[in-house]
Amino acid sequence: MKRLLLVAVTTLATTANTQPYPTKPIRIIAGFVAGGGSDFIARIVAQKITEPLGRTVIVENRPGAGGAIASEYVAKQPADGYTLLLTSAGPNGILPAMSTNSAKPPYDAIKDFDAITQIVSMPFLIAAHPALPVKTIKDLIALARARPGQLNYGSAGHGSTNHLVNVTLSLAANISMTHVPYKGVSAAMTDAIAGQIQILSGDLVTILPQAKTGKLRALAVTSAKRSSLVPAIPTVAESASPGFDTTGWFGMVAPAGTPRAILERLNNEMVQGVSSSDAR
Repeated sequence: MKRLLLVAVTTLATTANTQPYPTKPIRIIAGFVAGGGSDFIARIVAQKITEPLGRTVIVENRPGAGGAIASEYVAKQPADGYTLLLTSAGPNGILPAMSTNSAKPPYDAIKDFDAITQIVSMPFLIAAHPALPVKTIKDLIALARARPGQLNYGSAGHGSTNHLVNVTLSLAANISMTHVPYKGVSAAMTDAIAGQIQILSGDLVTILPQAKTGKLRALAVTSAKRSSLVPAIPTVAESASPGFDTTGWFGMVAPAGTPRAILERLNNEMVQGVSSSDAR
């Protein structure tokens, strides 16, 4: 009897371990509010991998603390490939590096996650409210020097990439502006359009549509070279600060310990999906 029970348990365990992935819906956790770049990119990925995986892929927003809330949540989930994190340089690079020992994020950006793939790399667009008397990044720097600390800029939170874009610009141009953190770029953009804040740096997906309609004024992109998506907009480097080069990235990770076969399957489907012409 004992031998029969042992055989039965072993058979069940083997069946569970060899069960094809996936067998239920998959969640992609985005660390910022809906409507921003991370949310938009997460939904593109979800759409592209739903059909080849044969399962529903749900995007769930858990904003706050510059993306740290979402990172902490995913780090504590089972390593089974059913809860993924769309992360960026902010919560998984900048925030852990800039935090003091007493205020470290409640997760280890390296040890708590297994990488799946980088999704996208892109420059930021620096924009101003149309009422601000600036038309170029040079004008903005001159005005900030004349009014130290009086200009406000919004970001997706302390330690977010667009927060650091403005910090880097301030250091490079020797200016001082006041930081106003939000739970996501889309929330900051609402106040930027309303004139509650004067400057906003963000991903092209979020900022460019508002610049095209005149609700915000595009000043410069932050990459070393002009973006092929907006070739008419100059770079900070060519306009005001030679050598300035700041780009952001989004990537997909899973809780540490996720089986390699699952990581490889997700990598393959995501790479193929975001490489398609319509996704680009």
